Order: sequence, then structure tokens, then C-alpha cells
Amino acid sequence: MMLPKIFLFKDWVPNWLIKIVLFIVLLPSLVLFFLPMTNVAAAAGNTGIETYDVIYSVALFYAGYVSFFSLERRFFRFLAAKEYFIIITIIQIVTSYICYSTQQVAILFVFRFIQGMAFTMTVNLSLSLIYSQLRTERARIIGYSIFFGMLVCMIPLNNFLTANIVDSFNFNFLYKCAIFSYFPSLVFIYLFMNNVHLDVKFPLYQLDWASFILYACFVCLIGYIMVYGQEYYWLEDPRIFWSIVSIFVLLVLFLLRQSSLKRPYFDLAVFRYRNFYIGGAVILIFYICRFALGVTTTYFQTVLKLDPLHIGDITLLNILGIVVGVISAGVYILQHRPIRLLWLYGFSLLLIYHAGMIFLFTTQANEGYFYLPLFLQGLGVGTLMTPSIIFMVSSVPERFGVTSAGICLLMRCLGFYLSAGLMNYYELFSKSKHFNTFQNQISVLNPIAKQQLVKYSNSLIVHGSALGKSTKLSNKIVVNAVNVQNHIRFGIDYYEMICTLLVVTLLLVALFPYINRTIVTISKNQPSPF
Repeated sequence: MMLPKIFLFKDWVPNWLIKIVLFIVLLPSLVLFFLPMTNVAAAAGNTGIETYDVIYSVALFYAGYVSFFSLERRFFRFLAAKEYFIIITIIQIVTSYICYSTQQVAILFVFRFIQGMAFTMTVNLSLSLIYSQLRTERARIIGYSIFFGMLVCMIPLNNFLTANIVDSFNFNFLYKCAIFSYFPSLVFIYLFMNNVHLDVKFPLYQLDWASFILYACFVCLIGYIMVYGQEYYWLEDPRIFWSIVSIFVLLVLFLLRQSSLKRPYFDLAVFRYRNFYIGGAVILIFYICRFALGVTTTYFQTVLKLDPLHIGDITLLNILGIVVGVISAGVYILQHRPIRLLWLYGFSLLLIYHAGMIFLFTTQANEGYFYLPLFLQGLGVGTLMTPSIIFMVSSVPERFGVTSAGICLLMRCLGFYLSAGLMNYYELFSKSKHFNTFQNQISVLNPIAKQQLVKYSNSLIVHGSALGKSTKLSNKIVVNAVNVQNHIRFGIDYYEMICTLLVVTLLLVALFPYINRTIVTISKNQPSPF
């Protein structure tokens, strides 16, 4: 039932201002999510950590978001909306300040996890306020589309918004900007909102902290082995081995606990539904393909030597594609078209993008060549995001809505982790393989390589270099050229793997008869998206 506006906000606040306030409240937390990935090298260099640590800080944010999801709803029902918003905002400001000021990676990890927990609180309360005003199926689909459209736009949007800041200041200055971005929402909430509860007040007793700790450790360890596994040579390192053992132990303990509780963290009955598995598999594959865009942006930085400003401008085409895709998917869902069509369209667009980029990975290229591929990638992502998540959440009865939303969130998190693990594997293993191949070909016994070295050396001498230095510099030029070729080969290998995955997915979607008869529908009691 739709709550009257006066119940949540003061009666003199117009509806258009309410929408702006809710957007301002949600946006800083969305930006904070993937903030370290706007420029991984800058984030690592400023704090003095490895690039893998930067990626793991994002993984921990995701882990906090995922693991706190079910427990957070108890706090949501206990506190009034206004005081809850104020508490969340203060937590985000304090944690952002600590991330800004610290140089210790352990402290950064802890507070990135806490930021993920606070993000869960922000999303839950913001979307509950939004969804309390949405009565019709059309309005709810628009709400889903706007939220998930904002979520998938965050990485390219961050690249665009933060390019000037990273170019002018240290990377940690972005956390300082995040601190100040929360103050407008804090003021607006204090002035405009009534201090009322959105649900029946439920006391904070018998909180299932044990399930939360088991689940959080489980998710954090999966992220750990995916981010660091290839660097530590997987099972050859005791840290990875015991992490994998711990994952299995934690999973068994968690499942046993859920089966014995009267009010479990997750109701395991959701796994009886076939569509639930199909939706989870599609989301997992989709998220692996979605984050493959990072290979392209790294190519822009490493091979084409584009500065962050140019990369930010180019990725605006990706955002445009996402917007068009989200709108198109929303229209298709409202028309009750089969989910198979949306999946075929979206995965086909992603296949075209990845196949096309294989031929565009060269040592020199005009940035205009990438406008259409980036638009198609965004169009595919926007087409797949909303219907895939709605499909999974709506594939079970309404009484399992909270559990299905939580598992859906977990699948998205695992998709990000698998993407990070696959990229690390291909980057380290593939680059090493190709570097050894190139090294075997480049020697003084190879007349072509020797001729090229002499050419570089003579060119440097003509431009004023001393004879002894020209030889060293020419060798360095060759090494840099090999590194460029290594990165290109890594990108090609990874995108070939993604293309294979997409072809298999398209065949299964097209040939699986059950999916052909499935249409996405949204009931009025559907939970808000997470």
C-alpha cells in the first residue's frame, strides 16, 4: 500500500524535491562502491600497495554489502527512517575519512568492508522510500531500471567524473570529495523528513550475528582466493590452500545452521525452483562479461597511452549505450515479451563487442574506432541487467522474496570475483607465456631483431644520444615493445575466452525449451531491488 507523502516528508516539501533528495542520498554511496577501480594504478601508488590490494578493497566492499543484507533488515525495522539515514550518513563520512587518511592496507580493508555494510543500509532505506511511492507494475519496473542502470553506469561514470581530480591531486583526495558529497544529503534529510517508521517497530533481540560472521568470512575468503590466487600460484601457497579449506568448512557450518534455525538467515527452500538456478547462472555469466570492459580501459592506458581525461570522454558512449539498453529492456518487460528474446539480444550485443575488439587490439589506433564498440557493450549490459535480476527474484513465491534477493546479490558478487580471478589468471599466465615466446625470437642470432636494434640505436644517435646510451635505450625500446605486444595478446586471449562463453550461453538460451516459454512478471509485493 502506497504511503502518503506527508507520512515520510514534511507537507511543504514538493514531490519533485523528494525525488532529488533521494537521488542525492543514494548517489555518493554508489560512487564510493567502485571508486578504487577508477584508476587502479593511481590508487595503488598513492597508498603504497599492490594493484591486487586495490581490487580486493572493492571485493571487501562487495562482501560487506552482500553479507550484511539479511541482518540489516532488523535494524531497518527498529529505527525510524530519519535517524537511520543520519546514522548511515555519519558512518559513511567517518569511514571515508579513515580511508582518506590511512596508509595501512589492513585498516583500509576493514573500513572498506564497513562501507559495504553501510551501503546495504543506504540502498535498503532509499529504495524502500522510493518503492513506497510506486503502486503500479509500470512504476516498479521503472524503479528497477533506474537503480540498476545507475549501478552499471558507476564504473564509466566514475572514470569521467574523477579524471580531473586524479590528474590534479592524489588519489586519496577522492575520499575527501566523498566526505563532502554526503553533507548535502545530511542537511536535506534533517530538514525535510519526518522521524517515522516505515514498518512496524521490531526490537533488536536474537540478532543472528553467528550466521552473519560465517557468511561474511565465507564471501571474503572467496574474494581473497580469486584476487590473489594466481599471484600466489594457487594451491602451492598455504594461504590459498587453507583459505579454500576454510571456505568449505564455513559453507557446511552455515548450511547446517540455516537448516536448524526457525528464522534462518536464508531460507534454503528457494533452491527448489528451476528458474532460480537459471537466473543465477545467467547473472553469473553476465557479470563475468560485464567487468571484461576493464581490459579495454587498461588497453587504452597501457598501449594507446591515453590520459584519464580522454578515457573518461570515450566511456561516455558506454554510458549512453547503458541508458538506451535499460530503457529498451524496460519497454520489453512492460510488453510481457519472453525473457529469451532479451537475453538473446543482450548476449548477442556483448558477443559482437568482444569479437570486434579482438581485431581492434593493435599497437596504434584512432580513439574514434572504439565509439561504436563501447556503445554496443553498454547497450548489451543495459539490456541484460534489469530483466536478469527481476527474473531471478520473481522466480520464487513472494514469501521467499528476501532470500531470493539476497542470493541474487551473492551471484552478482561471485560474478565480480570470478571476473577478477579470470583476468588475473590471463594477465599473469598469458603475459608470461607470450613474453617467453617473444624472448625466444629476439636475440642477436635473429637478423631481423638485430637489424631493428641497430635502427633504434642509429635513430637515437641522430637525435643526440651518446653511443653507449643509445645501445641501452634501444634495448629498452624493444622491451617496451614486447610488453605492449604482451598486453595486446592478453586482451585477445581473454576476449576469445569471453566469446566462447557467450556463444555457449546463446546456444543454451536459444535451444532450452523451458526458457522459450518464460515471461518476466512483477507482482505488487515484489521486494525492492538490491
